[in-house]
Amino acid sequence: MTTPDTARRSLDHWSEAGRTEMEAFYALATEDYRQLADARDWAADLRDHTLDGRIRLLDVACGSGKFPAALLKKGLPSHPPVAVDLLDPSGFSIAEARAVLRTPFAAAGEHELFLQDFRARGAYDVAWATHALYALPPDQLDAGVARMVAALRPGGFGVIAQACARSHYLAFYEAYRAQFAPEVTPYTDAEGVDAALRAAGVAPQTVPIHYTTGSADRGVVEGFLQRCAFDSTVSLDAMESDGPLGIYLAGCRDADGAYTFTHETHLMTWESR
Repeated sequence: MTTPDTARRSLDHWSEAGRTEMEAFYALATEDYRQLADARDWAADLRDHTLDGRIRLLDVACGSGKFPAALLKKGLPSHPPVAVDLLDPSGFSIAEARAVLRTPFAAAGEHELFLQDFRARGAYDVAWATHALYALPPDQLDAGVARMVAALRPGGFGVIAQACARSHYLAFYEAYRAQFAPEVTPYTDAEGVDAALRAAGVAPQTVPIHYTTGSADRGVVEGFLQRCAFDSTVSLDAMESDGPLGIYLAGCRDADGAYTFTHETHLMTWESR
């Protein structure tokens, strides 16, 4: 049987059947979005890009809506109103993201397709992709990022938050691929996104965000790591066995067996010309 590529694996897991695994992942990964919510004055960013009394926002690869949920939890003001177009190749993800939107966010359009297939020019005041582009194949990254850049009106505000190559998500997946799935496509890293933005004529401002997540609960860790790999067939015990992934995980574990994962997210922003 042909090994499915990373994008296909991701789609297979963004489904009702993968809900338990998704919830296990967010036991730790919700911190990704809390860190982003604390990284900027997002209320000012939205206010500064209001046009005609409202904001048209494109949420790229919206997932389960964890970033707008984090902004709401932090206390985002109720004005100006934000009309959100949800873009994701998973209809399940679009429904999940739509369900968490509250004032000032209101669901508007829905686009169930890949970013690289999206066609819109100058339609949005704000576009963001937060921990969203890992499964975008590296050979399609330039095309996808160019579509996102083109979707912004002149003066619009673009945001991509992506982990860098040495961060947990990328380092873990490379070790997982080497040990269990060498034929699957690598994740896209922040360095690749930066290059794609520059190829699209954008010179982003980049702020690195450093933080850690972790747990001593092996069940939590197993669920988190299985979702990082989009592979629920490999147990934590198997991951810890001899090989590149076992070596990587040993470096994340303390003497008592608790895990700590180190993250470096690059928050890239730009103003559209």
